[in-house]
Amino acid sequence: MKKTKGIILAGGKGTRLFPLTKLYSKQLINVYDKPLIYYPLSTLILSGIDHILLISTQKDIPLYKKLFKDGKDLGLKIEYAVQNKPKGIAQALIIGEDFIKNDDVMLILGDNIFFGDMDFLRKSREKNENATIFAYNVSDPERYGVVEFDSKGRVISIEEKPKIPKSNYAVCGLYIYDSMCSKYAKRLKPSKRNELEITDLNNLYLSNGQLKCEKMGRGIAWLDTGTPESLLDASLFIGAIEQRQNLKVGCIEEVCLRIGFLKRKNYLKLVKKYPESDYKKYLLKIYEEI
Repeated sequence: MKKTKGIILAGGKGTRLFPLTKLYSKQLINVYDKPLIYYPLSTLILSGIDHILLISTQKDIPLYKKLFKDGKDLGLKIEYAVQNKPKGIAQALIIGEDFIKNDDVMLILGDNIFFGDMDFLRKSREKNENATIFAYNVSDPERYGVVEFDSKGRVISIEEKPKIPKSNYAVCGLYIYDSMCSKYAKRLKPSKRNELEITDLNNLYLSNGQLKCEKMGRGIAWLDTGTPESLLDASLFIGAIEQRQNLKVGCIEEVCLRIGFLKRKNYLKLVKKYPESDYKKYLLKIYEEI
């Protein structure tokens, strides 16, 4: 089976969340009881990915290293790269070219949260031939890249922030590409925003007949946390789920243990280092239950 690596793009200026982002990037802001970055990281892990590149600013990389180090304590391998200026999502694939090499890559935006049964992501990763994107039914598609389908459910077009959307399906901040993605990204011309648009890359795959789109069903929640309102909504949502189920969402230690990346003895050794807290109590409870 071919290997898939993971990239988390956690750069950007976070201007819509100012002054929250005056000190550090929005992906370090808490969503309920843990940093936002925990949620996209757990999504990659649940997809069966243990080798990850985290891309952020020069200022914030040391903070992420303080959080995760090299990932070894979690049974992962985490590398870091700097995005000096935010020049579009597709730029992440250029920055990560040496990391990707000849493997497939799953790219996730650091401010996107997915909740539900993630088994479909693992299956999509395993079946990916060239490029796979994911679409979600939304009430405000004009804010996103919008996918248009034909009568057989095949992708006809993808349009970035259209004034008149051709469907209600928005492209999520989660993408799977083959090893050609970096070379394709280098061919892109900057948009009017002076960014390398991920929509342009997806349309390049589409024009080559190499793009698949998976629709996310009702059992999956997709939360984009780019505004103060959506950040609050995400915290309330995660809080409600955790309090109702008595299980945590985006708990990377638990996810690594359950998926088999982290051995029980190493898990316990890691958790015992943590300060006394509700988080530590929860992790110890999980250890006793699994």
